[in-house]
Formats: sequence, structure tokens, C-alpha cells
Amino acid sequence: MKAAALHAVTIGNAMVDIIASVDEDFLSEHRLTKASMMLVDDARSAFLRSRITPSVLSSGGSVANTSHGLASLGGRAGFIGKIAADDLGEVFSRDLAGAGVEFFPAPMDHGLPTGRCVIVVTPDGQRTMNTYLGAGAVLCPADISRDAVQRAEWVFLEGYLFDKDDAKEAFRVAAQYAHDAGRKVALTLSDSFCVERHHDDFYSLVCDEVDLLFANEHELAVLFDTEDFAASVQVLREKCPLAVVTRSKRGSVVVTADEYIEVPALPVDPIVDATGAGDMYAAGFLYGLTHGKTLEQCAEIGTICAAEVIMHMGPRPQVSLASLLPIDLR
Repeated sequence: MKAAALHAVTIGNAMVDIIASVDEDFLSEHRLTKASMMLVDDARSAFLRSRITPSVLSSGGSVANTSHGLASLGGRAGFIGKIAADDLGEVFSRDLAGAGVEFFPAPMDHGLPTGRCVIVVTPDGQRTMNTYLGAGAVLCPADISRDAVQRAEWVFLEGYLFDKDDAKEAFRVAAQYAHDAGRKVALTLSDSFCVERHHDDFYSLVCDEVDLLFANEHELAVLFDTEDFAASVQVLREKCPLAVVTRSKRGSVVVTADEYIEVPALPVDPIVDATGAGDMYAAGFLYGLTHGKTLEQCAEIGTICAAEVIMHMGPRPQVSLASLLPIDLR
């Protein structure tokens, strides 16, 4: 029997998120840059974990979260990533299966533990991430399932994975598989520091391979080397067929060669934890694209999904996202 088509398959770091609330002093005491993602080694990760009391332990990773959100909306989602045969790998696999996400794991003979991300959240809801990539860091072109990519309408690539050369090449392989089958490629820039470290590679990928770009305005400023938002938008029009830029409390904008669509954020007070907001926005937008919605409606769905996830701790929705959509957006 032929496997069912997928609305999207995502490719990224397979992580287990370990999330805790901390005060501002914790950041300065442990030399953490607020609201950033820092790569750490196994020892640093273990040390930070020993200094917190986790409130959430769940499978994570940016685009794995997006797959979870898409499934919660009623979409058919898959994920490609690399884990180990250990306890955190079991947590990760079990969570995806429970959410209805198809998992296409890479071989587990690499000798590294499953990746984990220690996320500390300050009282203003900002999350600071300390990521030990573990097995996720050795994703390579051979790990990309051609069948999974070509079954999906969209393949969604995670910018965080760009810290390794093999992963960069894996992205290009996935994009080639997708385009060979007439599929579309989306990319999230993920983090401004990541874009800065690998600027030329990101720029080339956006210009050559990407049909849809997700970014926040800070990441966009680094990618195009300008703090002038209007100038960034003009470059987007020239370089990318479709782009979505999130602007925190100012909502989001959708940009094409001919359109500039602004969608306001939904009021959320207080913001408990911003972890996963961009991931859920992407889930909502991709759901809309694969279900015949207008670009404005896609952004509205993304906004609803992002608002749900910032009202509680953790990067995954606590209710069915489909239940939050008005009838015209389902």
C-alpha cells in the first residue's frame, strides 16, 4: 500500500527540551546572553541542568515543534532527525508518535547521546537556550529520506542545524529531492547569532533554494546587513518568492513580489514563555498553505497558534490547535 502524502516534513535537530523558570540574576551568574541560543558541550549542559528545577521535559527542537503543531491542527506531518538509543531518544520518539507525527530517524550507530536543550525562562517570558546538539549535530546527506521528502508538499529546514558542514549539505540534498519532485522548500533562520556565524551559506540558500522564508526582524537584519526594515523587505521581494517576518508584539508581515500583508499579534498578558512561538506560527502558516487558505489567513492561523503556546510553559500546545480556529480558517 502506498504511504499517505504529507503536508510537510521537517528536518532539524532532534532535541529533548528541559525547561525551567529562573530570575534575571541566574542569567548573569551563569554568563548567559538573554533571549539567545548558545551551543554548549555535554559538561556545560549537565552543569546547567544541575542548577535548575525543570517544569517541562518533552521532545523539542524547533521544526520538530512545528511538525507537532501541524499535526495538532489536523495536518499530516513528518520529521527527519537523528537521535540515540537512550532514554532521551525514547522520550523524543514516544512524544512524536503520540502527537501523530511520522518520524524518519537516521541510523543510530554514531556513538553520541540524544541532543538536549536546557531552556531557562525569565519572568518576562523570554527564553534563553543552551543547546547540546549531541546526535543531531551529525546529521548528514545519507540520513535524508528521499521518500519522506518527496511525499510532502513542503520540506521545512531548520536554521539551527547549520552549525555543521554535513548538515548544510544535507539541506541542499533535501532541497534537490524536493524540487526534483515538484515540491516546495521552506527555511526558518532560527537565530540571529546562527545567521551571523554562517551568513554566506544562509544567504546562498535563501537565494538559490528557498520558496518560503520564515524569519524574525532581528534575523532578517543580520541576513541583509541592515537595521532598516523597509530595506530588508525590498531585498526579500527580490530574493525570495514568499517570506514571513514575525515582529513580536507588532505581529507579522507576509511579503511577496507584489504583496505586503500585515497581521497584528493577538494580545496575551502575561506572556509566560515565548519558547516555541515562532515554531507554532510556522505550523499554522504551513497548515494554511496546504489547505487552500489565502496568505492573510495563513498568517492569522499562525498568529493564533503562536498566541496559544506563549500562554504556558513549554513549546508544545496544551490544547488541540484545530479547536482554536474559527470555522473559516479550518
